[in-house]
Amino acid sequence: MMIRNGLRREDIELLAPAGNWDCLRAAAANGADAVYFGVEHFNARARAHNFRMEELPEIMTFLRRYGMKGYLAFNILVFEDELEEAKRLTEACADAGIDAVIVQDLGLVRMIREISPDLPIHGSTQMTITSPEAVEFAASLGIERVVLGRENNLKQIRTIGSQTSHPLEVFVHGALCVSYSGQCLTSEMWGGRSANRGECAQACRLPYDLMVDGEQKEMGDVAYLLSPKDLAAIGLVAELIEAGVISFKIEGRLKSPEYVANVVSKYRAAIDRYFAGIDAEPSKDEIRELQQSFSRGFTPGFLLGTNNKQLVDGTFPKSRGVYLGRVERVTRDGVICRLEAPLKRGDGIVFDAGDPEKPEEGGRVYDIRRQGAKVEGEALEGGTYEIVPGRHDVDLKRVKPGDRIWKTSDPALDRRLRQTFETDKPYRAFPVRVNVSGRAGEPLRTVWTDMQTGIRVEADSEIPLAVAEKRPMDRSLLAEQFGRLGGTIFRLEELDVELEGSVILPISELNRLRREAAAKLEDARMKPRPYAKRSIDPYADVRRAEALGGEPELTALCRNMEQVEAAFAAGVGLVYADFEFIRQYPEAVQAARRAGKRIALATPRIHMPGENGYHNMILKLEPDAVLVRNTGALQFYLRKREEMRASGDAERFPELIGDFSLNIANHKAANLMLDLGCTRVTLSYDLNAQQMMDLLRRMDGSKAEIVIHQHLPMFHTEHCVYCTFLSDGTDYTNCGRPCEKHRVSLRDRIGMSHPVRVDDGCRNTVYNAIEQSGAEYLRSFIELGAGTFRVEFLEERAEKVEEVIRLYTDAIRGKIGGTEVWRTLKAINQLGVTRGQLVK
Repeated sequence: MMIRNGLRREDIELLAPAGNWDCLRAAAANGADAVYFGVEHFNARARAHNFRMEELPEIMTFLRRYGMKGYLAFNILVFEDELEEAKRLTEACADAGIDAVIVQDLGLVRMIREISPDLPIHGSTQMTITSPEAVEFAASLGIERVVLGRENNLKQIRTIGSQTSHPLEVFVHGALCVSYSGQCLTSEMWGGRSANRGECAQACRLPYDLMVDGEQKEMGDVAYLLSPKDLAAIGLVAELIEAGVISFKIEGRLKSPEYVANVVSKYRAAIDRYFAGIDAEPSKDEIRELQQSFSRGFTPGFLLGTNNKQLVDGTFPKSRGVYLGRVERVTRDGVICRLEAPLKRGDGIVFDAGDPEKPEEGGRVYDIRRQGAKVEGEALEGGTYEIVPGRHDVDLKRVKPGDRIWKTSDPALDRRLRQTFETDKPYRAFPVRVNVSGRAGEPLRTVWTDMQTGIRVEADSEIPLAVAEKRPMDRSLLAEQFGRLGGTIFRLEELDVELEGSVILPISELNRLRREAAAKLEDARMKPRPYAKRSIDPYADVRRAEALGGEPELTALCRNMEQVEAAFAAGVGLVYADFEFIRQYPEAVQAARRAGKRIALATPRIHMPGENGYHNMILKLEPDAVLVRNTGALQFYLRKREEMRASGDAERFPELIGDFSLNIANHKAANLMLDLGCTRVTLSYDLNAQQMMDLLRRMDGSKAEIVIHQHLPMFHTEHCVYCTFLSDGTDYTNCGRPCEKHRVSLRDRIGMSHPVRVDDGCRNTVYNAIEQSGAEYLRSFIELGAGTFRVEFLEERAEKVEEVIRLYTDAIRGKIGGTEVWRTLKAINQLGVTRGQLVK
């Protein structure tokens, strides 16, 4: 048993993705401790092959055979009309003995607990869990493990680990989302394909022009401003373990089985090296092989802290593989290049001229020459060679000196990786201990113990032991016969023999005993884990307002003082202040007090360790309400409220209003937030108009808030566009704060410029260029009992704020129809207006 720093090797889990059966086998063959996978609709990789619900028992039987755990990715938002189907999948998980379900939706968490009190739940990275308070909140719901946000650095992970007792899971390898997981609405806005529904359209991988103060900034070949490199933390295994991480998660349910085999085997070796006390860095060959399977360039992500210059390369958005070098000269049938990595015949290459949007030349290497002579075997790094591609693959007239060359595939590596899992032999052999006892005239008794699981089975001979006339059975003979476990998943590790006298048993009977015991052990190992299960009606907890009636309230969210004053002047009773810099909040509170109106202060979208100062300041200002945007902040306020109640000071505590970023998509999630003490909740932006109506029919609509007008916040990122492209610095400590001097937007391929704004945590939000309005659905929402509607402003001047508020006020009062609001907005907005995701 390998032990280091008080930890056993078994305490650390290597968690692999599995998009299909071959990936499952590749994970098992290369040392994964667990896999995560999805079935049909309910997972965040809709484009993966995925499994079928009826395959769950077979999947779990396979995994238990190899001593692995299986986690079902159930990590999407669930809509009202899907709760019955989600219930059936939960029941199937319990029946199959799934080791845990990975969940994003808070309503689904509640329903799973209603169905099964002991089915383990893991909080998905889509929950945006990035602080000790967020972990504490998850634990209060019965979530047993959390997957931290990819934006947490090692210091923060260590802090979270030291302040909570919950197991922590962290992504260590694979594609990075530029936006916080669970907070990206770009696919939803532009194509009705929600990232919170497993349908990400990868808008972050598209090219954008950088617009600074309305003018395009020349960026050379840098166009992919939001496309991060790929995460590779293989050199940080020791630091992650010592920071308290117990599960190393590999991204890639859309990737090939060769990718799974490759990445799993590399991280398996790195973890084992740590526990063997070998503090070696991964080799150059290991890194290259990882790059070969998939790489947009490797980065430690945010694990070593924020370094905006290292996160995004900007020159290409897709996997390139291994960098070989640059074209020095084009010959009659090839190119001259000084290699920076090995190359051989049959490898795939591509010539990168710096514009991935255009067709690129590439193909197989037909020949390699050095000084005119063919190179047999592999051309090595450091040498200058002539690379000859297949003559039908590459038009050399389109290849220029200076073009980068990448090795895009390595067939020999792929063959080696496939050989690990394309075999009829068992992938693993587990140690067994055998105790043997007996005496003449009685059966030979054997007890077989699976040393990994502790499972014990007994197998007795069908014929009695006889007195040996010549050569009696001894330990050596029994070890030889019982050790013949090839073809099974076991190997003989220990043998204890307690025979009385000289006895013997036919070899055939010893073989039968061995086969019987191995079969019993395997059968016992594959039995499903039992869970309690209750039959429920997912709609039994539907709530409706006691009586519909009264005029809904109109609120306004403002991002500067000019808008706040205009909103109060237009008659809004409650204004949300959501300023870039929280130090401006006191002025907003003072303005509300002068106007005799109510003020709510918005929290940041993200809650990191050490950021409670924001929330303490908000409470100190004594607003009427707090717009809560994440579960970490919610937990902070819930705890503070209890402290104030205990001291008899609860009357001064503000209302808590849950914002859209809590992703309230069904009545169970809404009820949960209301039960915790939120006054009302904002419905998720993932809902279209019909889905909002479905939800309003099953919740107390008087406690629902609908954002009826806004610039949709699409990306919310730790990556700062201002720092990366307008500064020589790497983070907020040395960037010079260009965000305070300039206004940046990202212009897409159809010419729309999307504003980029910064918050106090130096996080960026990219807003949609066009305003979205749900005015045409307003009357339907009112009839279903919606109690509050919100209009949100971004850069509008006071006159526009007042005009928009007046339009919606008149519509709520029935003076004008939603269609008239729509037409007016279309007329007064230069870019028009959109219905956005409301009509998907």
